[in-house]
Amino acid sequence: MALSGLDIYKRLPKTNCRKCGFPTCLAFAMQLAKKAVALDKCPEITDEGKAALEASAQPPIKLITIGEGDKKLEIGNENVLFRHEEKFFHPTGVGIILQDSLSDEDITDRLAVINKLHFERIGQEISINLVAVKQTSDSAKFAAAVKKISEATPLGLVLISNDAQSIKAAAAPIAKKRPLIYAADSKNYKEFAALAKELSIPLVAKDADLEKLAELTKSINSEGVDSLILDTAEKPLNKKIWDLTQIRRLALKKNYRPLGYPTLTIIKNNDTYEQVIEACIYILKYTGIVLLEGFDPYQILPVLTLRQNIYTDPQKPLQVEPKAYPIGQVTSDSPVLITTNFSLSFYTVLGELEASKVPAYLVSVDTEGMSVLTAWAAEKFTSDKISESLNKFEIPKKVSHNNIIIPGYVAVMSGDLEEKSGRKVIVGPREAAGIPSFLRNLNS
Repeated sequence: MALSGLDIYKRLPKTNCRKCGFPTCLAFAMQLAKKAVALDKCPEITDEGKAALEASAQPPIKLITIGEGDKKLEIGNENVLFRHEEKFFHPTGVGIILQDSLSDEDITDRLAVINKLHFERIGQEISINLVAVKQTSDSAKFAAAVKKISEATPLGLVLISNDAQSIKAAAAPIAKKRPLIYAADSKNYKEFAALAKELSIPLVAKDADLEKLAELTKSINSEGVDSLILDTAEKPLNKKIWDLTQIRRLALKKNYRPLGYPTLTIIKNNDTYEQVIEACIYILKYTGIVLLEGFDPYQILPVLTLRQNIYTDPQKPLQVEPKAYPIGQVTSDSPVLITTNFSLSFYTVLGELEASKVPAYLVSVDTEGMSVLTAWAAEKFTSDKISESLNKFEIPKKVSHNNIIIPGYVAVMSGDLEEKSGRKVIVGPREAAGIPSFLRNLNS
């Protein structure tokens, strides 16, 4: 658990020397507790006190990095069980499993699809993070497949094999890309730990029993390796969820260091639809990485969409910039539609506007990221706010007509809005899906 300001203060020198820039040690401690300043700002702290605070400041779930550059994946370092308590910070890594027995042509074809598994949704790009290479052939074939895949994708790699020598032959040439190696167990952990230490790459520790898994991580730690990811082996869905939940709870609530690492789950279900369902469930229940064999866009998009929703800050909705957006080749006769600056509302309306092929202005009113009905109920989407936005974004200069179109759900404000804005208010459809036909019939 994170230390409070008073806990930190007890370990400070209490001299109130002000060398840290704060009037008292207590004030400095309070800022440290909020992570607003660094501990090295205090020049008077003893080595013992510094060591104690640094140890206590370690996150309950260690941050692990896989890959390099813009495509690197960071998982772990989470602070809460439920996102409404704060938020989740590092989204689950989603990876596709390829077997080394595939032909070069099949690997090339599949990677061409995998590298395109990125989508734009509500103004953000969402994509997969990893390619896992599973050994089903000999060491030479495995190393050749890893080399080919590494050269053909910028995504992080997971190398899956029970043979440490095969892993070493495949991982050593690409060690700078920080692949994840899978997996160390109670029988082979010394070999795998030595390899992970030599190449400075992360390692998966695997055991079906949580107590034995904790002992395994301690043993691997004693070999000098601390960049670990946990796997509790293949189990029925309900038991896997139990494991993932208990690991998270022990790390956060009990500060149990042996299980204070992110987790990995491999989906082995042959049903393509059930793969998607399982992946979504594991994302909801704390897995740090989920690997599956399905790589068709129709399978991956719902997984990435759910991940995006779960890892959005619930206290800070996604927003677009409030302004008047020209959609298509607008003219002074183009209709003007009103919506909020909540990203999901805005991009839903935008998609239907583009589908209508009718050039229009879309005015995004600043509602602090609330949807239409929520903002209206909270008095953030009012006649005054809309009138102010129309003038601020110079709508009278952009169009020659006097009409504006509001969402059907807030038709009740039309009279007041006409009075305050001086414009003719047209009530549009309740649902965005009705916009194309509405606009095409607007002047008929």
